[in-house]
Amino acid sequence: MLNIGLISKAPPKNLIEIWGDFLKEIKGNVTQMTFNTWFLPIKPLELSNSTIKVQLPSQFFWEWIDEHYKSLISKTMQNVLGEQISLTYVISEEVEPKKTEKEIAPQVIENTKPVPPKQEHNAFLNYRYTFDNFIKGENNQLARAAATAISENPGGTSFNPLFLYGGVGLGKTHLMQAIGNKILEKIPDKRVIYLPSDIFTVQFVESIKSDKVNEFSGFYRSMDVLIIDDIQFLIGKEKTQDLFFHIFNTLHQARKQIVLSSDKPPKDLKGLDERLISRFQWGLSADIQSPDLETRIAILKKKSEDYGMLVSDEILEYIANSITSNIRELEGCLIKLLANSSLNSKDINLDLAKRTVKEIATDRKINISIDNITKTVCSALSVDENKLRDKTRKKEIVLARQLAMFFSKELTKSSLKTIGLHFGGRDHSTVIHSCNSIEQMQQEDSSIKTLVENLRSQIELACS
Repeated sequence: MLNIGLISKAPPKNLIEIWGDFLKEIKGNVTQMTFNTWFLPIKPLELSNSTIKVQLPSQFFWEWIDEHYKSLISKTMQNVLGEQISLTYVISEEVEPKKTEKEIAPQVIENTKPVPPKQEHNAFLNYRYTFDNFIKGENNQLARAAATAISENPGGTSFNPLFLYGGVGLGKTHLMQAIGNKILEKIPDKRVIYLPSDIFTVQFVESIKSDKVNEFSGFYRSMDVLIIDDIQFLIGKEKTQDLFFHIFNTLHQARKQIVLSSDKPPKDLKGLDERLISRFQWGLSADIQSPDLETRIAILKKKSEDYGMLVSDEILEYIANSITSNIRELEGCLIKLLANSSLNSKDINLDLAKRTVKEIATDRKINISIDNITKTVCSALSVDENKLRDKTRKKEIVLARQLAMFFSKELTKSSLKTIGLHFGGRDHSTVIHSCNSIEQMQQEDSSIKTLVENLRSQIELACS
């Protein structure tokens, strides 16, 4: 429980009324984006004696508002409340659901997080990835049509396997996970699993160490829908390829659905077993290309609505014309705009958009090293670089290390082994775990996602 101190004025009448007045005054002192990002998600829980308890989404969220908005909150509470009142924050994972909290929360902020279907195993799906929020364009028309058909009749179409290919950040992962989510929505008892191929490899290696290869193979053979991302990372891993070949055969013969993705079409995956390449071509190979201007604008409009951002058509068109090849960069530019607007208390205008695009666009050639990444991350988080190589489990050190590993994998061509060696001789499975942890945190906490995008921009600027 985190206490920000004592603040004063007349006694409140009830929590809903007080919190409504508080938000109304805050809204008049910050931009709409700042309000939506850092104040609307705060949930009032209870008013007891001289204490108001509110719930925050995460530890990082609390640290951010405590650093940037503490004085504004204190001043606003003084204006809204009567005699001495203590405002106490609790983190969401600390709070047990109570009837009174459920009655209060919807009047302040609507909780729209989807509820995942129950499965006896972890499907590793992000339930925000759906067909509804996947923007359709000429660049992905065939892929989306095939994915939709599969989700309606898994294993019953000629698109088995469905092999999606294309460059980074074009929506392959979104579309693959939308398939899994739609299938589970329609048929909740289907056994569906999604995972990147490097995770599959790590699990296989662990099964060898623990003498559980048969158990590992049996688990994946039992799936109704197997979705493997970035299959190109099986290149050079002969034993993993051999095992995957047999799993593929078992599932395909049983008319179970297989969905795969890669950065290249099957025929161009040099170094992959010819038996696998042949089988990958049994179904449908569909490419996802860079989106055209109209699709990029549509993506930006949808994302700006999702973030509660008020962005003019002129600015959206400027961004869409400036960032042409990567949907992730389009989204990252909006997040960066939101951060710049929030921190500087400025409305979004064309000048701010131009500066943000310059900071975030990565179409230019840059030379990024693991050392550059480590310096930038540690500087931004005020962490000693040498601590990242220690075995300490302090939260701030672990977060910095995981972020540095995440960016090293994303922004450099270094192998997992090389990345691990830079951080105290850790093995490749630790690097993968770190990357997955950062991905998961971004999905669950918008403030972490903002931090990641800001750090990415700082790293690219430092190396440009």
